[in-house]
Amino acid sequence: MKRIAFSCEDNRGLQSEMSMHFGRCPNYTLIEIEGPEVKNVEVIENPYFSNHLPGVVPGFINEQNVNVMIAGGMGPRAVQMFEDFGIEVATGVCGKVENVLKAYLEGKVKGTIPCSHDHHDSCGGH
Repeated sequence: MKRIAFSCEDNRGLQSEMSMHFGRCPNYTLIEIEGPEVKNVEVIENPYFSNHLPGVVPGFINEQNVNVMIAGGMGPRAVQMFEDFGIEVATGVCGKVENVLKAYLEGKVKGTIPCSHDHHDSCGGH
């Protein structure tokens, strides 16, 4: 059984749109899978959405018993924090959670593409 967190722009679960920033997303879709089968889908609000503080989201996600964090973008410091918790990280994705999950289960989503931090709402990499 794996528990996967997806950074999302909305609260529609499998139909949610992925967020390009793991810490500045309003919601996380948490999906429990066993093999290729979805066992549970849960959407939780990001309690740090309006006050993003570097370093707090990896701890929050770890408290949700997550094994894998999938996001559009993430800085190298955050990737390291997730890995320190034993959480696998995959970034560089976009689209609907359902499609990203399918690609992940097919082995097409893996590894990280570090965030360049060149967007208007700094993700704490500076």
